[in-house]
Amino acid sequence: MSDQTEKRTGLIAELDRRAREFNAQVVMFSQAVAGSLGINATDLQCVNVLSQRGAMTVGQLAEVTGLTPGAITGVVDRLEGAGYARRERDPEDRRRVIVSLSGGREISPMFDAVRRASEELYSGYTDEELALILDFFTRAVPVLREQTSRLREGG
Repeated sequence: MSDQTEKRTGLIAELDRRAREFNAQVVMFSQAVAGSLGINATDLQCVNVLSQRGAMTVGQLAEVTGLTPGAITGVVDRLEGAGYARRERDPEDRRRVIVSLSGGREISPMFDAVRRASEELYSGYTDEELALILDFFTRAVPVLREQTSRLREGG
């Protein structure tokens, strides 16, 4: 094996290790935020999806999250009870239910400190480096989404 191949293999192994460490810390942070809001981590991620994508049907939320319609019903029940979401009948199809954030309880202040710390972290990178990091995350999300679907389908 050439020195260049060994170096790349080592870099990829270290990148994999750091990505796993990063992912674990993201999960721990999400659980801490959810706990302080009185909801669970899955419910928090559904709030995150709704805040990014806007109101959607229960079926769409189930599809985006990969959760079953029954599980999503439980999530929406809990979020509605906690004041984070609301259900409305779809005006175009009264059989469908649309879920949206209620606006009654705000979660973004929970992320203010991490947002400020991230901005400080980003300040150490050039615009070109930030563009590369952004490109990585843009490409990584569909990979993770595909792998999540594959696992849920039993493959």
